[in-house]
Amino acid sequence: MDENLKKIFPFVKPYKFHVFWNVIYNILYALFSTLSFIALIPMMDVLFKNENKVIKEPVYKSIWDIGKYGKDYLYFQMNTLSKTDGPQFSLILVVSLVIITFLFKNLFNYLASNHLMHLKNGVLKDLRTHMFNKIIDLPVSYYSEKRKGDIMARMLGDVNEVQNSFFSILELIVKEPMTILFTIIAMFAISVKLTIFVFVFIPISGFIISKIGKSLKSKSERAQYEGGYLISIVEESLSGLKVVKSYNAEGSFKTKFNDSVTRLLKLSNSIGRKNNLASPFSEFMGIIVIAVLLWFGGNMVLVDKLPSGKAVLEGAQFLAYMGLAYNILTPAKSISKATYAVKSGMAAAQRVFEVLEVENTITDKPNAIIKESFEANITLENINFRYEDENVLKNFSIKVPKGKTVALVGQSGSGKSTIANLLTRFYDVNEGNIKIDGVDIKDMTMESLRHLMGLVTQDSILFNDSIKNNILIGKQNATDEEIIEALKVANAYEFVKDLPNGINTNIGDAGNKLSGGQKQRLNIARAVLKNPPIMILDEATSALDTESEKLVQIALENMMLNRTSIVIAHRLSTIQKADLIVVMKKGEIVEQGTHSELLAKNGTYANLVTLQSLES
Repeated sequence: MDENLKKIFPFVKPYKFHVFWNVIYNILYALFSTLSFIALIPMMDVLFKNENKVIKEPVYKSIWDIGKYGKDYLYFQMNTLSKTDGPQFSLILVVSLVIITFLFKNLFNYLASNHLMHLKNGVLKDLRTHMFNKIIDLPVSYYSEKRKGDIMARMLGDVNEVQNSFFSILELIVKEPMTILFTIIAMFAISVKLTIFVFVFIPISGFIISKIGKSLKSKSERAQYEGGYLISIVEESLSGLKVVKSYNAEGSFKTKFNDSVTRLLKLSNSIGRKNNLASPFSEFMGIIVIAVLLWFGGNMVLVDKLPSGKAVLEGAQFLAYMGLAYNILTPAKSISKATYAVKSGMAAAQRVFEVLEVENTITDKPNAIIKESFEANITLENINFRYEDENVLKNFSIKVPKGKTVALVGQSGSGKSTIANLLTRFYDVNEGNIKIDGVDIKDMTMESLRHLMGLVTQDSILFNDSIKNNILIGKQNATDEEIIEALKVANAYEFVKDLPNGINTNIGDAGNKLSGGQKQRLNIARAVLKNPPIMILDEATSALDTESEKLVQIALENMMLNRTSIVIAHRLSTIQKADLIVVMKKGEIVEQGTHSELLAKNGTYANLVTLQSLES
């Protein structure tokens, strides 16, 4: 059994009720599909005045005799009606029988499809939920290597492909095979000799179909990867549209997109050709068999005679037999199409499970504690950390007492922002410990750790929603009054109150309806509303102009009052009031002290201050 098929079973399990009834109704559909053709025999017997003369009412003996009993009882009723009311009433009886069998056939088909719909949609919902939960739970480090567009393609396109294609397997193993089985039983009952020809058709066509579909899975997989790459190009082009346009790089991105679309076109056409071949090929093979059956069956009706002089095969039986033989073609076509669909589904499922099975390297320990308060200090003890091979931080140690502001400064690449990533456990240290009140952050739940912290980053991360809903991320149950108070602390209410809908104003994609300074002040307001005891500011003013920086700096100072703050700063003017300034270079501490102490040393910090004052 395919591994991906095994992996899908846990998602099917909650819907086993629908699976059970789908199977039952498919079996009943297959049965009545066969009976609907058998019911044509007595109708044609009446029309050709060839009905069996059953004069005496038959007696039911056992379940094994039910077929003969049903047939004899029907012919008994037909004879009785013909004698008492005329042949037209006998015809009404058999026509009614045909209508009833076709009614039940289509009713059971509807019921089976209905249960399959609930199964497919339920599994789709659960797969999407699991997929989204997984991509949210995976650490930030996972996405530094992956294309977001490819993850989106797996989340949307591949999960849909699993829903659309994978469940063809139920038809592949129940509905169509049962239809073929019941049909063949009925065909054997009518003529063993003719039915043998059918067995020549099924294995030959099955062998050829499997040969045609052999490369389908690998091509489907390549097409799905290409689809992910295509979405990545679109996503990256839209995210960086200003850069694309300002560098006149439209042509380069269009070429990249067109190349990907062309590759996808070739793969899609190749897959489509094979998919399109499935139905006509199986139908053509079926027509060859029908032609053979017409020749041999026609001879049995017209030429071959029993010793009694009767034809080996009655005309009515032969016509019904031809209907049954053609009845095999539809499920045979469906099986060949479903085989291809399942191969596409397998390829899509493989891509979905690749994400679902990624090991999350940053998780809570089984006995992790919930830390609800911050009492004394944060310590970083002999930290070593590397993203790849070379250490970004080397034997890094600092202590941040409660209520104090510690600033980290240094050139780009000195490891300042890495400290913020490690404190929030976006990444885990390779060696050393980070402790809050003496408790290693790996020993507490990530939820309680992050509950103690507020993070304001250089990039103002806002969502396409109202100001209110963006700020509520900090505290889900906050009142409008609390939101407004947080906006005032963040020096943001002065522009929010003038907006058309106030705090209910939509700020557009990534907050692009606002200026950089306004966006950053909303970020600060979100952190203020959360009201955490520890605040981490990762170059919160570096992307701003001087005027915006002053407004944001006032907001930051308001926010840091009576809080423990770790400030990662590029602009040194923003951290002169810090209780401790730690100067970093290539992942190591080269100096530390207050602003005045470090200036007096006339070392690295003093040089940085001099350089920045010259720049300004």
